[in-house]
Amino acid sequence: MQEAFARVSRSRLRLEARRDARSTKRLSLAFSLSAAYAALTLAGCAFGPDGKAPAMPQPAHYGVEAQPTQTVAAQGVAQQFAVGAKPVPEWWKLYQSDALNALVDEGLLNSPTLAAADKSLVAAHEQLRAQVGSSMLPSIDAGGQVSRQRALSVPDFGPPTALYNVFAGQFQAHYTFDLFGASRLANAATAARVDTQRWQFEAARRALAANIVTAAISSAMLHAQIDTTERLITLANEQAHDTERRYALGSASHADALGAAQQAASLAASLPALRQQWISTRHALAVLLGRTPDAAPDDLDLASLHLPEQVPVVVPTELLKSRPDIEAADASLKAASAAVGAATAQMYPSLSLSASFGQGGFDWPTALSGAGALWSIGASLSQPIFHGGALAAQRRAALASYDAAVSQYKQTVLAAFQNVADVLASLDHDAQSLDASSTAAQYAREAFDETSGRYRLGALPASSVRASEQQYRNAQLDEIRYSATRLTDTAALFEAMGDPPVEPVRQASN
Repeated sequence: MQEAFARVSRSRLRLEARRDARSTKRLSLAFSLSAAYAALTLAGCAFGPDGKAPAMPQPAHYGVEAQPTQTVAAQGVAQQFAVGAKPVPEWWKLYQSDALNALVDEGLLNSPTLAAADKSLVAAHEQLRAQVGSSMLPSIDAGGQVSRQRALSVPDFGPPTALYNVFAGQFQAHYTFDLFGASRLANAATAARVDTQRWQFEAARRALAANIVTAAISSAMLHAQIDTTERLITLANEQAHDTERRYALGSASHADALGAAQQAASLAASLPALRQQWISTRHALAVLLGRTPDAAPDDLDLASLHLPEQVPVVVPTELLKSRPDIEAADASLKAASAAVGAATAQMYPSLSLSASFGQGGFDWPTALSGAGALWSIGASLSQPIFHGGALAAQRRAALASYDAAVSQYKQTVLAAFQNVADVLASLDHDAQSLDASSTAAQYAREAFDETSGRYRLGALPASSVRASEQQYRNAQLDEIRYSATRLTDTAALFEAMGDPPVEPVRQASN
């Protein structure tokens, strides 16, 4: 029975081989004509917007007022605004603190958040490679089949039913011609999204460095404020105790004693909140570094940080190329443009080619012999006609997403201009505030020294010395706060300037 099936199978294969030989030339000619038609069609049509960033207004200066060439001199340092200078990549090193540099390096190396973003970017690159490989190259698969079947027999060759074996092994190939660029445009959209993710990673890296610098400066500032506040509390308690003794002796009123005690208690009440803010800042810094909160680093010495005297002010046209958030918005715009083209190309014909070859038969000898040769080749052409309006709706959605990306790009640029304008104004005002507070602290210090000298000569009571020192310590608190604010706002300006552009800018789409 198996030999009968084998004879029938070989006869059919010979007939099909003769027909396929005649059709192969026709298929080759059809493929050539289709490719030529596709090239001519693509040469005369554009399926989506060009994806270029819209032109943005270029302000003469960032803020409502033109920034000065330099700030006022505060604590002997006047910061100069270098207009047209390039951004500084590792700007935190300008603070000239090895301890601060070590903290930033540790955070960039060990931050779980940054590591997760990096691995997500790697995964996005691999997904892009997989998409390009599956859509632009042929697919080839190998398969084998061994089965035993029971089926109706062929008339005149045996009983009503038959049992037989089937042995088959084949290589199958499939390729879809990207006639109208649907796959190419979809890949371009994905590549631009990967590029967006890459710029977002760069923005996260820069933000992490700025956050570490800000947290380290804030922690040092709070530590110095706590030390000064504790001294103020000690002075207030001594003053309250002295006033209470004077009241007992009849040289001070009861109201004076109550007022001094209330002032000491109010000052002491402010210390726990200040300490909590300091502890929270240290915990946050530890997490930024990839540590547990109990392993928070020691505080820096605020006085050891060098204030950068030269700060770059990138011109608006160059800012569009240096800020990662603007580059990310530009990449999103290009992704939306390519998505429009891909959605449009889906409405055009699609041509696919498939082929297979292998060996098969009802027994191993037949399957491995020339009589068991199996092969096929074919092509399919499809043209969408009716999909319930889905394809047109998808294209309209892609166009709307592109318009949204254009608006988002504009908003990102405007927000970047605002960010730079605010920080420039802050640095100018920080210098003015610090100069005034430093002058006040200097006068208060001189008054305290003079009062202390007169007390040692017996010309003034101890209460006068405490009151003078309290004025000096309060002025010192303001000086500490404005000094730290100037340092952190300088870090904010360096971050706002971005990084110098690197060529080639987009490596993800190569």
